Amino acid sequence: MEKKKPMRRCVGCNVSKEKKELIRVIRDMNGEIHLDATGRANGRGAYICRNMECLELAVKRKGLERSLKMSIPEETFEDLKKELSEHGE
Repeated sequence: MEKKKPMRRCVGCNVSKEKKELIRVIRDMNGEIHLDATGRANGRGAYICRNMECLELAVKRKGLERSLKMSIPEETFEDLKKELSEHGE
């Protein structure tokens, strides 16, 4: 029997994909927001596809803010864009 693969929904495009296809964005205990490349860091997480369009959609629709339960400053989005371009494909 095949093991069930964990599915997560992108907060940008709202499409469910396998967890390993998405990047996790977390809010850690200090209230800082960053990408979690391992997918295992402690903190509240949200998932986005590995492209800029989904990050921009998540910002525009406030999907990240809703998932992380906090307002996100503009400079944090700039940092996320930089990190995403380094991790992206």
